[in-house]
Amino acid sequence: MPRPLFASGGQIFAVFVATVALATVFMIITGRSERLQGAFAVRIVGVLMIVIGLPVTAFLATGAPLAFELPEVGRFNVRGGMEVLPELAALLFGLSIYTAAFIAEVVRAGLMSVSRGQSEAAQALGLTRSQTLRLVIIPQAMRVIIPPLTNQYLNLTKNSSLAVAIGYPDLVQIFSGTVLNQTNQAIEVVTITMAVYLSFSLFTSLVMNMYQSRFVSAER
Repeated sequence: MPRPLFASGGQIFAVFVATVALATVFMIITGRSERLQGAFAVRIVGVLMIVIGLPVTAFLATGAPLAFELPEVGRFNVRGGMEVLPELAALLFGLSIYTAAFIAEVVRAGLMSVSRGQSEAAQALGLTRSQTLRLVIIPQAMRVIIPPLTNQYLNLTKNSSLAVAIGYPDLVQIFSGTVLNQTNQAIEVVTITMAVYLSFSLFTSLVMNMYQSRFVSAER
């Protein structure tokens, strides 16, 4: 498939840093504003405008420096362009379907855990279905959803190591295959592999726990 060629990696990195910084500042400012604390939709629209608008503006301001490298059929193989490995496609498809099924069940169970009387009370107060879902159902369901959802994200990180079974060169294949064959240091290589996956798991758990503590404290 065609490969996009941008001007330089430094410009892309600068735009990425500026986008993240502006979106973070916008969320902090709107979060402290009493007028916008409850306007969740307004904050999300503002973040999307920053995330989408800033890169597009920078892209157009620099003269749209984008070109495509098209693949060409040579005498023996295809040159140029970008290749999507079938092993990667199979890995993405399998993990996406497998994990999505569990996440869907977690969300369904969380929504079902909220008493039906909450919806009836919200309708009696004159709230619409969208307002009932956003202001009444989801805040209560998230307390039930977040813990098992964290487990699913951790399982997704660990299940990605199964890519070696279909021949995709993931971290396990690189460490236990290439690095181990080059160094012959089995204990050190296995320790590094375990440390990498442990770091991923701890980071995922930290982020989800921070979100859970902030969400629960905000709802209280």
